[in-house]
Amino acid sequence: MRYEGMLTKMKTELEDTVQYYLIFELDFIHVNQILDKRLSINFLNFRCVHCNGQKKVFAQGHCYQCFSTLPQTGEWIRSPEMSKAHLGIADRDLEYEMEAQLQPHIVYLANSSDVKVGVTRKTQIPTRWIDQGAHEAIEIVEVPNRYLAGITEVALKKHVSDKTNWRRMLTNDIKDLNLEEEREKLKEYIPAEAKDYYLENNKETEIRFPVLQFPKKVKTLNLTKAPYYEGVLKGIKGQYLIFEDGTAFNVRAHEGYVVELEVK
Repeated sequence: MRYEGMLTKMKTELEDTVQYYLIFELDFIHVNQILDKRLSINFLNFRCVHCNGQKKVFAQGHCYQCFSTLPQTGEWIRSPEMSKAHLGIADRDLEYEMEAQLQPHIVYLANSSDVKVGVTRKTQIPTRWIDQGAHEAIEIVEVPNRYLAGITEVALKKHVSDKTNWRRMLTNDIKDLNLEEEREKLKEYIPAEAKDYYLENNKETEIRFPVLQFPKKVKTLNLTKAPYYEGVLKGIKGQYLIFEDGTAFNVRAHEGYVVELEVK
């Protein structure tokens, strides 16, 4: 079977084992169904996920012009504490930013290799945890806007990491932790403005990924440097395809790449 289209991050469904889907303009692949099959990836060209221009993509699948100007790629995305919509102050487009920022946000703990703190919109739970390859996660606070979530994350990351060790995540070099206990340890560091939003009784969520074989060592596939690759697909975790030879392909990092895929 041969497929062609522009890569975007895989869609996911949380079931007993996470289900993954690669969605193209005219077709899709249920990626779980091609585990243990030989898959080739052939890079054809770039296409901006927003303007559809055939320009080299800069970040998140956007060309430089779109990344520099669109409200959905503003600095408040990467640094939630810089959100200003609750003050009525625009970054790039106040209407868009009010809709995106003035909605419930979750500050959470996720364990992909070790415990880390993060922020996401409530509507992105559990998708955000799946995308990070977390095998367990728990909510800390649910706040009404992105700014409160951002200042909470800033306060907590003085005491716990805000990064995922992706190599350890992919090799399954992980710790099993009691996230309810970890959350309780951090309670005193929550800023005063967010303390009333602490979630006392939430239980942790466990996530199982479809991996037949974890690599001992990981080597990453970058289609800009190596435009063709072929290997046997052995697993999917986070937004990575994991191959038998230890190659890991980060689908999300290749948004905006037009590829030809062939399942053999």
